[in-house]
Amino acid sequence: MPHLALYTFGVLKSPLADPTPLTREFYVMGETVYRRMSQHPGYIARAEATDGDPGVLFEADWGAWGEFAVPTWYSKGRTVETTALAATLSLWTDLSAALDAVYTGPHREALNRRYDWFERTGHPNHVFWWVSDGVIPTWRDGVSRLTHLHHHGSAPHAFTFRHSFTSEGTPTRVKGIGPKHDHLR
Repeated sequence: MPHLALYTFGVLKSPLADPTPLTREFYVMGETVYRRMSQHPGYIARAEATDGDPGVLFEADWGAWGEFAVPTWYSKGRTVETTALAATLSLWTDLSAALDAVYTGPHREALNRRYDWFERTGHPNHVFWWVSDGVIPTWRDGVSRLTHLHHHGSAPHAFTFRHSFTSEGTPTRVKGIGPKHDHLR
């Protein structure tokens, strides 16, 4: 059975190493979000660095998830002191589970505060795609799909919650997203 891959990417207003209360608050909220997400029905796994050192993204060992990668338009730093981004890569059983996890609980609270922490870039901040059972998506896959989404819009290859596709490539809507008359599920 196919699984749903989700890549998220955002450019932070301040580097991860910034000692201000707002950055610390982002870290604390992130820990709560990750803990709750990992317990959510439908969650399978997420990319985690084997060393687990916050702020070390580019040099970290990500195991089967591959070398850490970011979109070419990201122009901030790549060192521990200058990195100003947040990215996730995860696997889900289906769109409904991912939707519920993203739009409820601590993640919903974080979404409500996103403009406190993140810049508005004019680029999509998330992308989904289907992978075969047993396949672990890589960071490069996520970047490639996000770039495709930015240039071509939603398609079975790379899509959003609002314009989503089944694993067979058929357009679908998840209940709670999009116009009420468009719900197919």
